[in-house]
Amino acid sequence: MTLPCRWTTSFGQSSARSAPTGDKRGRSVVRPVDDGLAAIGIDHASVNDVIISHMHYDHCGNHHLFPNATFHLQDAEMEFATGRCMCHHAMSHPFEVEDVTTMVRRVYNGKVCFHDPESEIAPGITLHKVGGHGGLQVVRVETDNGAVGIASDAAHFYANMERQKPFPVFDRLSDVILGVERMKRLASSPAHIVPGHDPLVLKRFARSHQNVEDIVALAHPLG
Repeated sequence: MTLPCRWTTSFGQSSARSAPTGDKRGRSVVRPVDDGLAAIGIDHASVNDVIISHMHYDHCGNHHLFPNATFHLQDAEMEFATGRCMCHHAMSHPFEVEDVTTMVRRVYNGKVCFHDPESEIAPGITLHKVGGHGGLQVVRVETDNGAVGIASDAAHFYANMERQKPFPVFDRLSDVILGVERMKRLASSPAHIVPGHDPLVLKRFARSHQNVEDIVALAHPLG
């Protein structure tokens, strides 16, 4: 998923994780993120800003593709990913230590901008902390067709919202439930909310380019 003005956000599991990490965990990268960006005319090296929803391995890889970018992250997420909870395998398993340490290096290189709990980072683009995965944040983007809410893991699938059954990977259930309610207020309609892992996104939004089947324009919900 790409945003205007040379922005990108960590969206789905096949796009944000790196191929080596996917291989290590037995996951296949469907379309490398640089190939996806190139398909819609964006040079990954020219991206100025990257929004990190949270630092799970499938949303925080491919740092090397954005050498000039500033990464936008919640204070609470960095604290969570480097704090005492990581002493427990059940909590640390979704994180990849190389991704976390690379983010720390970016901090020291002046390439991370921290947010807590809400920020407008460009006209019409705002970040909102909802929790559920430590310092998880969702993104609200104003478009000509209404406000789109990019849920990431605040809702893995449409069913998590529509059936009110949270995906069973979280650190605090109440944050997940309240996060879905928050997204419904932020987005113009339920059809404008984009879950982070649901292949149905490709059927509920119009194609970005007619000759590319697996990239959609999130400003154009079909429902």
